[in-house]
Amino acid sequence: MLDIRKIRENPEFYRAETQKKGSVVDIMDVLALDEKRRALLTEVEQLKSKRNAESKKIGEAKKKGENADDAIIAMRELGERISELDRAVKAVDEEQTEKLMHVPNIAHASVPEGTSSEDNVVEKTWGTPREIDFEAVDHKTLGERLGLFDFERGAKISGSGFPVYTGLGARLERALIQWFLDSHRKSGFTEVIPPYLVTRDSMRGTGQLPKFEEDMYRCDKDDDLFLIPTAEVPVTNLYRDEIIPESELPKRLCAYSACFRREAGSYGKDTRGLLRLHQFNKVEMVYFAHPEKSYEDHEALTRTAEELLEALKLPYRRLTLCKGDLGFGAAKCYDLEVYAPVEKKWLEVSSCSNFEDYQARRADIRSKIGGKNTFIHTLNGSGLATPRVMVAICDNYQQADGSLVIPEVLRPYMDGLSAITNQGN
Repeated sequence: MLDIRKIRENPEFYRAETQKKGSVVDIMDVLALDEKRRALLTEVEQLKSKRNAESKKIGEAKKKGENADDAIIAMRELGERISELDRAVKAVDEEQTEKLMHVPNIAHASVPEGTSSEDNVVEKTWGTPREIDFEAVDHKTLGERLGLFDFERGAKISGSGFPVYTGLGARLERALIQWFLDSHRKSGFTEVIPPYLVTRDSMRGTGQLPKFEEDMYRCDKDDDLFLIPTAEVPVTNLYRDEIIPESELPKRLCAYSACFRREAGSYGKDTRGLLRLHQFNKVEMVYFAHPEKSYEDHEALTRTAEELLEALKLPYRRLTLCKGDLGFGAAKCYDLEVYAPVEKKWLEVSSCSNFEDYQARRADIRSKIGGKNTFIHTLNGSGLATPRVMVAICDNYQQADGSLVIPEVLRPYMDGLSAITNQGN
């Protein structure tokens, strides 16, 4: 959530910048509510001051034995007016907060201008895309031939977008997850296992609600719980309404979770195989960062994800998202995309974002810095999401004889197996 005081100082700037991210709320409407709220507060404070003064006069009159009945009646009327104004302040405050919840974060000054993904900037590339000199097949065909995936039975039990991994496919998926977690632990992250169901407050704290409710899986209204779209939600909310000691910053956590997304806006997009799912696996990295060092941490976070792709020997590129393609709560974001030669396209496998204090304001996460309770900065990134990594492995490691070579770093997690030639245990 944005700082209303900063909006007051430079409303036109905030209006222009939030509109670049497609804000559905006009900053001027927020400011109008803010002016109304402050006017009500001023009136309340004046009346409370008057009440205090009158109370003293009534007390003095009683001590002198004077009749204070009329003054007492006037005080009661004054108290009723104050209560009425307090309720009005609360109502306006709630309306203003709700509007601010729909206003996106503004982009960092280093973020490029642009209106769509076409304007994203490629910052770096690593590796050389593979040139395949045989008739390769897509990951769905390869995986089904080798018995790695069962999309048909997954659809039977849950509908499309819910894959089943089988045999060596299940082991390869588990190997990816375990290797990601082990790598993060060695890099200094603390692993947590979070709940997969979270409250509405948790979803609001990280910015999924209220804007993206249609994309979420919600449980029965009696519980009002949501299946998490990413481990970012429960992990960030671990420190909601808390003060983190400055000495602990940056606090770095990682977590594996299944992720659940309706993908309400995916109509017409490629949903074959593992490319776009309603349930998928991901290891998430979360930073609770010092405000003055969060952009250094952003580079370190992104580099951690890149090192995983380099160890897997998967060609990738880093993009800086332009303002028009930047996520709702992010101030800056790098996307990491791997190249899938059979698909003949780049596939996003990680988004590494700096939210600055946007989430921390919503979730009230602070640190005592310089003797003052200050909102910290939150960052997160996929480290990594497995489905498209699996697609990239199938594309980059399949052989002319129909087998699939296992990336070397994953072999210790596969009992030393170097290739999958047929289904095994």
